[in-house]
Amino acid sequence: MHTTTLPYSPQAGGFRAGIVALGMATLFAAGCTSLEPRTSAPAAAPDGAAACAAWYAALDEAIDAAGVRDASAYRIPGFAYLRADRFSASLREEASAGGEAAFEAWTARLAALDQTARRYEVRNLPDAAIKQLGVRARDEIATHVARCGALLAKENLTGAAQREALLERARVPDDYAAWARDTGLYALMRIPFSVGVDGWHREAEEMFRKASSGEAHGTNLRRYEPARARVTAAQVREVLARATRDPLGVPRLEGRDLETLFDAYAPQYEIETTGAHDQFGPLVWRGASAPEVDTATPTVYRRLAYTRFDGRKLPQLVYTAWFPERPAERTPDLLAGKLDGVVLRVTLDTDGRPLVYDSIHPCGCYHMFFPTASVRPLPAPNPSEEWALIPATLPALDAAERVSVRIASRSHYIVGVRAADAARGEAYRFAEDDDLRALPTPDGHTRSVFGPDALVSGTERPERAFFWPMGIASPGTMRQWGRHPTAFIGRRHFDDADLVEKRFAPAARTVARVQP
Repeated sequence: MHTTTLPYSPQAGGFRAGIVALGMATLFAAGCTSLEPRTSAPAAAPDGAAACAAWYAALDEAIDAAGVRDASAYRIPGFAYLRADRFSASLREEASAGGEAAFEAWTARLAALDQTARRYEVRNLPDAAIKQLGVRARDEIATHVARCGALLAKENLTGAAQREALLERARVPDDYAAWARDTGLYALMRIPFSVGVDGWHREAEEMFRKASSGEAHGTNLRRYEPARARVTAAQVREVLARATRDPLGVPRLEGRDLETLFDAYAPQYEIETTGAHDQFGPLVWRGASAPEVDTATPTVYRRLAYTRFDGRKLPQLVYTAWFPERPAERTPDLLAGKLDGVVLRVTLDTDGRPLVYDSIHPCGCYHMFFPTASVRPLPAPNPSEEWALIPATLPALDAAERVSVRIASRSHYIVGVRAADAARGEAYRFAEDDDLRALPTPDGHTRSVFGPDALVSGTERPERAFFWPMGIASPGTMRQWGRHPTAFIGRRHFDDADLVEKRFAPAARTVARVQP
């Protein structure tokens, strides 16, 4: 059996949390292995494994040369037609032990991640690069990618050795720079950072207390709600009851059924508004170094994700509101800069009941959990590491029951979460989170909001000059889905497949202490 080895680029990224401590900034970049530079493109219609390998090599070379690499999913070494995210990587054991159908479902998931990423990479390629690839139109590249991916999978994944290699390599690296944490400063600075984290937790809890007690009266509190009509609990249960599951146990949600779920749980927002910096909308390219927010049309980006909980694979609905900036409160303000946002995620049980809400800013900052009464928190295995800030809890919520999220002016901190009421507000519309991977530019082309390092250029914060020993690249900078580390002390990513189940258990059950 001939095995085709293809070029790859392992990637890493970074984040920031919600405190001001000490240190110095850095960017972590992992190594990259590639074939020798090519002087000419292969034929437009590759035929056979060798030609397909050459096609992928040429395409990857063009993508990297143009600086349009998409960093959301990890490129698996030696398998240029497959990528992994943290959830798919967590399915390796089931893929290995579940028989042929499970393995094929898993590799199909990996292939879909690659093809989706390449679709945006190709869309963002300059016209000259497309011509050099020897195709007549961009759409032809997608055809070649699908065909060559299937051919190489058949070539590479029929033997036990190749399958074992894939299972071993489909592990997504974390977004912490080992070299920074190994300097010794990480161990030294854990103490002041821990003090800062504890201070932020107390501050957040006090903000929530004041908001819930009525002590905090917001300035010009503006309410927003989804433009579409409410969905009933019965409709949600019907959607989830008829959803099929793949051989790995992952529910298939798409089309009108997925729309119903997004409509059902779309949050209300109550935003303390003192200026345009507190208005949210779609991101647009207008010629500046960083994307801007069009505040004329309130818009929330949405994404479907999955997690593991209590032996099941559960859907998560993710909603992101982008603000133009976090304005400076003082001079200097280490946290101020262009763009800001609030990411709210709800984890649903199989019957549609919300289990846990959690939230970050798009930099990975300010990770908070808002569990419902359907779950109970688990103790931290290591009290010295960041585990789960829970500033508020929610009652048991029914399927399709929305929450109202209160957001402070300027800082855009979440200061309150409660079950939504029937009060009306300004309507907002939806956009797809993946749209940010190829936004139209003024010159008629497209460009990703995110760079090859998963960061949004132009949104850097002054704090990045102080936090490098914690191993996080450019803390405070906005970043792409799948690249959000959310703890300075310890390791934690927003998309960890076991993030929720390590921190919560079903309320009616007694679960042993979780291991880190």
